[in-house]
Amino acid sequence: MAKKEETKETKESVKDAPKKEAPKKEAPPEAKKDKKEGKKEDKKHEGKGEEQAKKERKGAPKEGKKEAPKAKEEGPEIRHIVRVADTDLDGNRSVQYGLTGIKGISRRVAKIISLNSGLDPIATLGYLNDADIDKLKTSVDNISTVLPAWMMNKQNNILTGEDRQLLGTDVLLSRNEDINLMKKVRSYKGLRHERGLRVRGQRTRSTGRKGRTVGVTRAAIQASQSAAKEGEKKEEKKAGVK
Repeated sequence: MAKKEETKETKESVKDAPKKEAPKKEAPPEAKKDKKEGKKEDKKHEGKGEEQAKKERKGAPKEGKKEAPKAKEEGPEIRHIVRVADTDLDGNRSVQYGLTGIKGISRRVAKIISLNSGLDPIATLGYLNDADIDKLKTSVDNISTVLPAWMMNKQNNILTGEDRQLLGTDVLLSRNEDINLMKKVRSYKGLRHERGLRVRGQRTRSTGRKGRTVGVTRAAIQASQSAAKEGEKKEEKKAGVK
């Protein structure tokens, strides 16, 4: 029993003994500064709404300014309109297809012209230099010397017997001259042109109408018939009066 009492006394003495406190570690000076700054910011934001505080935090300058993006190197500007042979050509198209804007030049002829002038037919027309455009102009002006005789659109001229490649308005003028000549000679084709009939051996069973005659309606026909009848009645009355 005595031993039990001794053990109880020793336990009580251990409980009553003051506990030794562990030595506190001092915070580094940098952490202290950060805490002070945080307290200052909290004081600033007192009385302001949360949204306004967030805006101020967002608007604060960030560390390390970003460098402005470098401007891209711009290439040569495209010419949207290129003038060749008194016609405006689309600069966004290739050389081969852009030259077809000139009346009297087809795709094959355009390819021959581009190769003769030393240019790539697939190259964009608007990106060409002034020197390249001058080359194109000279080759277009001398097109009769570039093309073979069988490829020209005006072969064996009646007056001179020359083979020529006509361009632009010359194509329409020469066509009208040929039609007028056929009419004067009174050839079969000329007579068909005069009468407005089909010239190249097409079928004539269908109407073949074109131009103003296509829009004829029953109302217009009836109006013309009624006008003709009224004219006949007036003539009859005049004849009865006499």
